[in-house]
Amino acid sequence: MPINAESQQAQGNTGPITVVVADDQAMVRQGFSALLAAQPDLSVLGDAADGVEAVEVCRRARPDVVLMDVRMPRKDGLWAAEQILSAGLEPPTRVLMLTTFDIDDYVYEALRIGASGSC
Repeated sequence: MPINAESQQAQGNTGPITVVVADDQAMVRQGFSALLAAQPDLSVLGDAADGVEAVEVCRRARPDVVLMDVRMPRKDGLWAAEQILSAGLEPPTRVLMLTTFDIDDYVYEALRIGASGSC
């Protein structure tokens, strides 16, 4: 099910779609955060530099969506996505995996654990 303003309203949420950005490169996090925050129907709740931080931020902030880099230090994005998706958060946080690596196994694993997509 896509996440958009119409689906949010159907669920009774009329506010902006909330987002967390998780990437080990500060410039990437800042760039995505700035682009997303400039959209009137999106709100960036926080960011994380590794998988452990991503899980902590998502459990605390309860975003609608987390943009998650696949490869990060300490724990990677696949580990973090699995932790977030299995936490039973209500409403559930959707995970969109991001990677610059052209490795099909990352996509398959992300989808297997329940990510909404990968790009």
